[in-house]
Amino acid sequence: MTPSTATVRTAGRYHPRVEANLMVLVHLRERTVIAKAKDLSMAGLFLLAHPADSVRKITLSISLPEAGEFTTDCTIIRREANGVALEFDGLDWDHFLVLARYLHPRLP
Repeated sequence: MTPSTATVRTAGRYHPRVEANLMVLVHLRERTVIAKAKDLSMAGLFLLAHPADSVRKITLSISLPEAGEFTTDCTIIRREANGVALEFDGLDWDHFLVLARYLHPRLP
């Protein structure tokens, strides 16, 4: 038997999350709504909102104080009673720099 080479997501987080308490724009097909992000990391965020169960991907516009702003696609990776966990899809270097400028001074 050949061992699997598939990537397995571990129970721990690779990127630490920081409390965000930010308002983000959620772009849906026909409209844009505002929702609150509870926390944020280099890999994603937790959104205090409930997209329809049929929605698997959403687009967010995130404005980070004193760091910058960007728009990115996200995949819903977990649904909970108070919201959804989102993973950023295909961030470019500019997005990473904006996130790093915001997150670095807030990390423990």
